[in-house]
Amino acid sequence: MSQKTLRIFLFLAILINFYFTLSITPLFNLDEGAFSEATREMFLNHDFITTYLNGNLRFDKPILIYWLQALSTLIFGFNEFALRLPSALAATLWAGGIYFFTKKIFDEKKAVLAAFFMVTALQIGLIAKAAIADSLLNMFIAFSMFSLYIYIIEKKEKYLLLTFAFIGFGFLTKGPVAVLIPLATYFIYSLIRKNFKQFLKDVFNIKGIIIFLIIALPWYILEFKAQGMKFIDGFFLKHNLKRFDTSFEHHKGSLFYYIPVVLIGLLPWTSLFIKYLSKIREFIKNDFVLFGSIWFFFVFLFFSLSGTKLPHYVVYGYTPLFIFMGFAYEKIKSEFLYSLPLILFVLTLLILPFYLKANLVHFKDFTRVAILTLYPYFNKFYFLSLGIILFLALFKYGKEIKTLILGFSMIFILNYVGWIYAHVRALPVKEAAIYVKKHNIKNVVMYHLNTPSFDVYAKMIVEKRYPKVGDIVLTKVTTLKDFNYELLFKKGVIALIKIKPKTKTKEPLNYKKDRRE
Repeated sequence: MSQKTLRIFLFLAILINFYFTLSITPLFNLDEGAFSEATREMFLNHDFITTYLNGNLRFDKPILIYWLQALSTLIFGFNEFALRLPSALAATLWAGGIYFFTKKIFDEKKAVLAAFFMVTALQIGLIAKAAIADSLLNMFIAFSMFSLYIYIIEKKEKYLLLTFAFIGFGFLTKGPVAVLIPLATYFIYSLIRKNFKQFLKDVFNIKGIIIFLIIALPWYILEFKAQGMKFIDGFFLKHNLKRFDTSFEHHKGSLFYYIPVVLIGLLPWTSLFIKYLSKIREFIKNDFVLFGSIWFFFVFLFFSLSGTKLPHYVVYGYTPLFIFMGFAYEKIKSEFLYSLPLILFVLTLLILPFYLKANLVHFKDFTRVAILTLYPYFNKFYFLSLGIILFLALFKYGKEIKTLILGFSMIFILNYVGWIYAHVRALPVKEAAIYVKKHNIKNVVMYHLNTPSFDVYAKMIVEKRYPKVGDIVLTKVTTLKDFNYELLFKKGVIALIKIKPKTKTKEPLNYKKDRRE
């Protein structure tokens, strides 16, 4: 297959996975809903420096992604497409960066393959069209590391200055992590290469520091001027230092948390990742493989040691893996082993409906209701489409054709399963919000839910408290037993009710206002 044909398939994969599917699901909670609602409240408050969520200060992330989402919604309207478009564009540029960097350092074939592996990987497909900051951050991390490595091998200062610029934009996207990853990688690399003096000289490059400050500092100054120590405590201490030191917002896991995350997140290319690990002593003789391996393993180990663990944190180290997969691709001989991760994944999805049905009684009430809502989607199309993918993955076609089959199969599975999940968890919230707007309901209380996408679609700020008589309440169907109510709307796991008399008005001792369910 020619390089031109491979580039065409790469282009199609980007269009389908990053753009054509931007609007097929409503906004997911928690993160997409939170970012989108914070962007909506920027317009509501006429404040484009400080972000708010549900009327409260939100210091989770810096400002750049909110500005880009705001600009996108001004052009395309306030909808899922516009809110997700900045992430899709960032992912496209990220893939383009992988292609051009790999072509410059290695060759055209590895470049096309590396970009295709990135575009079709499971976790990339998730964040590339999510209305969150991670696609943008990963783009800037990748660009800063590419620029840094080119500087290391060519010694041209313009690439070092570009590194500082990309780090500055990353710092404006998600804060200190954008500085930490390139700094730590270069530090370890310089120790191995016994070039620590050059590291110090480059890190303290005055022109580079000025470029970084010009890009990143103005918003931080304006935000500190507006919010003072609340910003320092909320952003730097709570959402950065505390995330490493403690399990933040119940996102915890063992030291081995990221092993299954990586193995699943890199699907369908897990075999190539394992091949890279098995051949690392051979591959690491190449200088960039050394540099990129330091990059990946630092990210992996750092976040494994962090008190707060979320699946997308490890993606910050994925970029070099897609390039290494080009080396592994040349080494892998068995098409069956190449396809095995996808085969196992599809078999799991085929078995899943039967497992859930057999174990339904063992799940908690809310999960049981969610599973029952899933059942209608385990239909003939579900089994037929996955069966066809399994059939295609089992036969030999040559590695290039098999690569296309695996990649596009993953795109289909990701978006189809995501569409099913959306109908259970996201669509009911959106339709409840549409009901509220249609019936001109002005105030809603949220009980035992944290679904900021409701605020986005209903275009209102929602109170989170224990309901009182007369309140309109958005809640889970499993909490309806707590109230005497009139049912206004019910779908899936979500219900909208009006509290009637003879309901307990005293807040239960075990009620938590900030539950993240």
